[in-house]
Amino acid sequence: MAAPKWVTLRAQWLGQQLRDLREANGLLLRDAAEYLQRDPSTAGRFESGEYPIRRPDLLALLDLYGVADSRRREDLMKLSQEVWQKGWWDGYAGEVAGAFVDYVWLESRAREIRAFDNILLLGLFQIEEYARAAITAAEFGAGDEQIDRWVELRMARQEILQGDNPPRLSVIIDEAVLRRKVGGPACLTEQLRHLAEQAVQPNIEIRVLPFSAGAHASPTGAFRVLMMEARFPEVAYAETAKGAIYVESPDTEQFMLTYDNLQKLALGPEESAEFISATAEEVR
Repeated sequence: MAAPKWVTLRAQWLGQQLRDLREANGLLLRDAAEYLQRDPSTAGRFESGEYPIRRPDLLALLDLYGVADSRRREDLMKLSQEVWQKGWWDGYAGEVAGAFVDYVWLESRAREIRAFDNILLLGLFQIEEYARAAITAAEFGAGDEQIDRWVELRMARQEILQGDNPPRLSVIIDEAVLRRKVGGPACLTEQLRHLAEQAVQPNIEIRVLPFSAGAHASPTGAFRVLMMEARFPEVAYAETAKGAIYVESPDTEQFMLTYDNLQKLALGPEESAEFISATAEEVR
């Protein structure tokens, strides 16, 4: 049996908004399908995101649903364009889980990212040698060529930090991450020096959660919260042994509260930068 087609988050978001508009107008799926002169199953796939709606059909439905607000119409049209637009990350779609392709898209569109890490550094901060060691350890059944592609993807993701309008990064790092000798002492030393350089960038705030803080608010591990433009929901992301999970606002509130509680225990940005530099000297 063929695997089910992966439906991207952005297609799901657009479909959900179309469903909400239809139901708010008291219309059935067959009513929308009849208006579009399409089969009800096709209209259903528009709402599920399985088949992204094209511009003429979207404009027709916005008229049918009485969406007169120009800002709302523009936001939905832009979201439709996002659904159809192919990004550089789609070139890796056959090599990583669909959920992670969604994450790379979210990362590329985020205006702010908050993250907590307790095992490895955020991929956006990793140097190539560190990334290769981390990926090789986790994907122990993969060949060298596949590892190369995954490392290439991780390095390409970092380009968002070099743009004219990079996202705001607020990151809390458990001290254990700074001391785990991924790739060996020399690799970790270079990685920590690179992290210290990143910490002074105007759009980046790094805080260290020291061992001395004791028990903390995220014993289950790492997570990210990505804040998007107004037309997209806020999204929390966490990885599990069974794959990635996404949580959309308002259910992201618990993640934000967890982040706030971690921040209360963490060192300040300046003290954290000093801690990272000192640790780099210790682990050599």
